[in-house]
Amino acid sequence: MTKTLWFGGNNNGVEQLKIGELAELANVTKRTVDYYTTKGLLKASRSDSNYRFYDKAAIDQLGFIEECKKNGLSLEEIKQLLICRDLKETDITTASRELEEKLKELNTDLGTILSMLENADGNSKLHLKKTISRESLSLIQTLLLLLV
Repeated sequence: MTKTLWFGGNNNGVEQLKIGELAELANVTKRTVDYYTTKGLLKASRSDSNYRFYDKAAIDQLGFIEECKKNGLSLEEIKQLLICRDLKETDITTASRELEEKLKELNTDLGTILSMLENADGNSKLHLKKTISRESLSLIQTLLLLLV
């Protein structure tokens, strides 16, 4: 099912998958692969005739994307996770420090919110529940995934 293609006169053969082959192997539609490529979640090589081809790593990447979606993450959050996965070790250390600082800020904010909740009446608590968005919950899940 995979093809060895030669791009632009390059004699280094690289196994590549056509969009339909990738979709079938990853158990998604061609439209899904196309959409994720357009959104920057997947990377494709172009042939001389402008066809898109994907390497075998795209199969695992599609599985990761679908699993993240099942866990309620937005495509933008998934894209950020994919970027983090591809960072070099030094970049990861820097990103880790930044996340730790952000987590400290969030913990401080959470302490403030919890204190306010303890002193709030029933209507205020109900209002707060209504204003917490799905994006906020997704952000919390993303942070937890990055810290584990």
